[in-house]
Amino acid sequence: MALPKVGSIGEYIREQRQQAKISLRQLAAAAGVSNPYLSQIERGLRKPSAEILNQIAKGLRISSQALYVQAGLIEDREPPSDVITAIRADAHLSERQRQVLIDIYESFRKEKHAEDEQTSQNARPRHDSDPDDGPLPEEFLAALEPYAATSRNGDVTQETKEG
Repeated sequence: MALPKVGSIGEYIREQRQQAKISLRQLAAAAGVSNPYLSQIERGLRKPSAEILNQIAKGLRISSQALYVQAGLIEDREPPSDVITAIRADAHLSERQRQVLIDIYESFRKEKHAEDEQTSQNARPRHDSDPDDGPLPEEFLAALEPYAATSRNGDVTQETKEG
């Protein structure tokens, strides 16, 4: 769940209230807090407790978790995967073995995420060059050889194999 980053929890609450087209008084009444207290929260003069955040979330009709994350009371984490749940539930592993397996699994996930990011960046069209600006490198031509035939002028043409 990606939340917009704003300067403070108060600014976030104000932004949510304005998007919902609710007045400060209406939200204060719905949340069961005083107008001045809610105003002070929005201006960053007061830091609300988790209970007050829960009441404000109900008044805004948004997830209280969203406010807790924005206030820094909890981390915005994705739920643990089935793999991590299985590792933690395995009674045959020591605590150290569990932690090592989880660390390795997480490192693989981070590595895969980095590869995916790199792939998506490389897949974006380049605007600074023409895709037909030259011949393919030799290693690509060698890899494509079983699937393509080269015409007399050296261009690779598609050829179908039947068999």
